[in-house]
Amino acid sequence: MVVQRGDLGCCVRCSGPAAAERLARRAVLRAAVHPPPGRPGPGRPGARGAQHGTGLDSTAPLPVMTGTVLDASPQILILNDADGEHRLVLPPATEVWKGRRAEPTALEPGDSALVRLLPGQRNVADRIWANTGRVTGVIVSREAGGVLVAEGRTSPRQAVLIPGWAAGRLQVRFPRLEPGYLIDVIGLRRPGYLEALLPATSQPAYRAGDPAAAATAGPHPAPGRISGSATWHEPASPDEAPGVRYPALDPGTPCREQPLAGPPCPPLPYLSVGSLLGIRNECTGHAQVLPVSGCAPAARLLRDRCVTCGTSPRGRIADLPMASFVALGGELERACFNTTISVGSPPGGEA
Repeated sequence: MVVQRGDLGCCVRCSGPAAAERLARRAVLRAAVHPPPGRPGPGRPGARGAQHGTGLDSTAPLPVMTGTVLDASPQILILNDADGEHRLVLPPATEVWKGRRAEPTALEPGDSALVRLLPGQRNVADRIWANTGRVTGVIVSREAGGVLVAEGRTSPRQAVLIPGWAAGRLQVRFPRLEPGYLIDVIGLRRPGYLEALLPATSQPAYRAGDPAAAATAGPHPAPGRISGSATWHEPASPDEAPGVRYPALDPGTPCREQPLAGPPCPPLPYLSVGSLLGIRNECTGHAQVLPVSGCAPAARLLRDRCVTCGTSPRGRIADLPMASFVALGGELERACFNTTISVGSPPGGEA
């Protein structure tokens, strides 16, 4: 029986180990959905200070995990990575993006998944992105139903398929799907191509190689705080080290990936590969120091603004691997977040 005060101890003792295991799992699920006072719930990461009083650093990067889906149910996701299998609890508030918002049951064995975990809970998922990809670069040719895109001189060209049902949405933002024009799209990564579903920005009115379109290069400022937008890219390989692509490498280490010449916008201080760059998501407050790993091939060609929270100054100033972007509170389908960068430490001196 269950004792009058609601203690489950007698029930566990009398029902055997199977019931005990079931009750323990209920406790885990209940704690994930209805956390005790002072612990953040399973919603999106909030603004700065959302975790105040929990003992967790609200500015620290959020925990993420990448791997291959082995199995998925409405409550449990089994993910496989280099360390083996992981069972992740899926509270009702867990959001899934697989080309669109979806239920966890839309996840299939073999899907490539990026999971953001709830802070302080190593086995509870907050957000999941499946098979998400992005192509940013210059259109080389137009094919039937899509385009071929050059992302950089040493990167393989990317085939982008534009499905008929998504063509209208994409062409509102990219009306000139012709060679020489820039494109930046997000969608589902398929074998050998990207199925484009969302525009990541608006297409400039000029060709990428038009000299008249190049911004006038001002003096390169001393290292300090610079505001702009941060974007993300797919990792070049599964073992790509965490780092940030930066659009103003020191002339002594020229960008081999740069598809076209052009001054960065805004003027940025020159940095070398290996320099430490503090990056802060101004929408959530999360910050991290990452080494410069290379240049951002198309960042200096796209002089757009990010409007994730307010309107950022014009210019892409950091291009992050998708896992680092998500760890800093970014949402892949939103393409960017407003950021402030500084050399050596996060802006404001926060860890």
